[in-house]
Amino acid sequence: MKLFHFGLYLSLMMFSIKASSQFVIGNDDIPQSVIFTSTPDHNTAVAANILQRFVYEISGAKLQIVKTVSKKNKNLIILDNQHSNQKQGIKEDGYRIKSESNKITISASGDKGIIYGVIDILEKYGKVKYFSEFQYVVAKNPTINIPNGDYIENPSFSYRQTQFYGIQTDSMYKYWHRLETPQEIFTSNYWVHTFEKILPFHEYGTTHPEYFSFFNNKRHPGKASQWCLTNENLFEEVCHKLDQLFRKDHTKKTISVSQNDSNFTNCTCDKCSAIDHHNGSPAGSLITFMNKVAKRFPDKTISTLAYLYSMPPPSHVKPLPNVNVMLCSIDANREVALTKNTSGQQFVKALNGWADISENIFVWDYGINFDNYLSPFPNFHVLKDNMKLFHKNKTTMHFSQIGGPRGCNFAELRAYMVSKLMWNVDVDAEVILKEFVDGYYGDAGKYIYEYIKIMEGALLASGKPLWIYDSPVTHKNGMLNTHLLEKYEAIFENAELAVKDDSLFLSRVHIAKLPILYSYLEISRTQKSIAQSAVTNRLSEFEAYIKKYQILTLNERNNSPEEYSTMYKTRYLNREEHLASGKKIKFFIEPQNKYGELAKPALTDGMYGGSSFVESWVGWEGTDAAFVIDLEKNTTINTVTIDFLHQLGSWILLPKKVSVSSSSDGVSFQPLETIEVKEDQDARVKFVPITVSAKTKVEGRYIKIEVDGTKICPPWHYGVGRTCWLFMDEVVVK
Repeated sequence: MKLFHFGLYLSLMMFSIKASSQFVIGNDDIPQSVIFTSTPDHNTAVAANILQRFVYEISGAKLQIVKTVSKKNKNLIILDNQHSNQKQGIKEDGYRIKSESNKITISASGDKGIIYGVIDILEKYGKVKYFSEFQYVVAKNPTINIPNGDYIENPSFSYRQTQFYGIQTDSMYKYWHRLETPQEIFTSNYWVHTFEKILPFHEYGTTHPEYFSFFNNKRHPGKASQWCLTNENLFEEVCHKLDQLFRKDHTKKTISVSQNDSNFTNCTCDKCSAIDHHNGSPAGSLITFMNKVAKRFPDKTISTLAYLYSMPPPSHVKPLPNVNVMLCSIDANREVALTKNTSGQQFVKALNGWADISENIFVWDYGINFDNYLSPFPNFHVLKDNMKLFHKNKTTMHFSQIGGPRGCNFAELRAYMVSKLMWNVDVDAEVILKEFVDGYYGDAGKYIYEYIKIMEGALLASGKPLWIYDSPVTHKNGMLNTHLLEKYEAIFENAELAVKDDSLFLSRVHIAKLPILYSYLEISRTQKSIAQSAVTNRLSEFEAYIKKYQILTLNERNNSPEEYSTMYKTRYLNREEHLASGKKIKFFIEPQNKYGELAKPALTDGMYGGSSFVESWVGWEGTDAAFVIDLEKNTTINTVTIDFLHQLGSWILLPKKVSVSSSSDGVSFQPLETIEVKEDQDARVKFVPITVSAKTKVEGRYIKIEVDGTKICPPWHYGVGRTCWLFMDEVVVK
């Protein structure tokens, strides 16, 4: 079983071994065979070069690549890549390896399977492990022997995609892990959320508002608006644009015609509503439209999203065979497999429904915290179960979005595991996990493994959901409680000691530790009293690592860890008492119900909220805000500063106007100042203090704050036409 690397590929193999016979590639730096490229295509050339390169790195023997063979070529490695090999049962990206005593044939069906077959040999018999971007291990061995046998290996999913940073920079990593990118498949890279790309708002918003969604008694043209899918003129214009795109990029057969990245913005005009009502889902009008497009382009594949409002399948209309349904699990929690919690079961119901009406399903799954890339996200235990679920339900294409940037929580391990599972959903995920941590972290691997397992158990024991827009603060009484944070830090001390003399392994341990440092910082800022020296020490360590290892991205909104560190010192460490500290509040316009209890202490408790609105922040949806703070006695007032949250991805926008006034009796108020707030379309998360200053000497006991909210998402925003949020926390009076 050692020969087959712990049996990782057993479910896809058909293998027979003649123990007395084997194929010898190289021996003592001397080539024992030649590589014969029997088909003159690009993928075969790549496969031959990869085989030549790594055989040389392993054994020192440099194999010759030939296009013709002669009698002196007794030992041949034949690379045979032609469509007719499909008759052997070789599917897309699959391969067959047939080994005899003087010949080994790697066959594929005209695609990258020829490359993947070569990599299979190098992994199994060359013992090469490719862990990350430009980071691989070669076991030096003067002799490479391959036992006689014959097997076919086909992937579980014909298309496999991740978001790992190494794919863009290291082509060998991409080949090794058998991954693809949308640019290789989708015409002109029209891949997801393409309504805006096909019919741009700036071109059609004014001239053809009827092309855009109707709801709340009006049309809503906007950059992220959806289409009126029953408009015949729109249909013709879309087909005209698609025809142009296919002509421009005639080598590809697939294009995405898919809703913009927004929710609750689908068209509810009479015609669209009638179709959706009949089908029990907004996907009714969507699939009806896509079927019309697919009929217009019968030799192409039209890919569309089943995402947020369109996730439930239609009950009557069925997608045509050349309509690809990209189903997204964005609303599901991740602490257990999708079949085990309520949010996941809603997705599973949708998946089962789509599988009943289509065999052309693309599942887009999510596997990291997008608001906090550096936050712990212990979901390795659910990956295999979820992928087996997708495979069982006719999923042919899969995107496992597991976070791309360097420094993202276990980015390298996460990418390694999902790529192996996307290739074969039946492999032993625990073996893959152990293989990676031992190889990538060296002697520290056992400690990293212990850390992963303790946190996994703590998450399950806590009963807390694991959400892709979570905050470490959510888990401060669960998997990130004080005792467990101390335990994790002790584990990392042992890990660092184990590899202290190896700078490469030590750097990997430091990067793996960042989520614990980040969690400590995030949780500390929510506590009434901060152990100043402990927080400062961890902040210094955090700053040192992000600088040394070039960790540039904190979240999907492109905030940086460096600006987080700078902000932490001014926003969270320098707490000060002020005139409104701990004072009572009376609301004239109440915040949203779920913020009611939190609101009164949160606005004057001295603690500032973070980038996730799970603590400290007080929210109003679709309304203005107004309240009075009682300072308890007449006091001279110079400035009032109110802290606002700007987070466009969560539909949290800055207000339009802020007015502050004061009163001695709580009845008659005199204005201090009114501030007009400039609209901000920057996608980064921001904390925006707005300060109102008294122009003359003002004395008062009561401070009235009135905020004019934006209320409705503007045309440039994801939620065009729908209500948006206003969030604020600390009000500082001096």
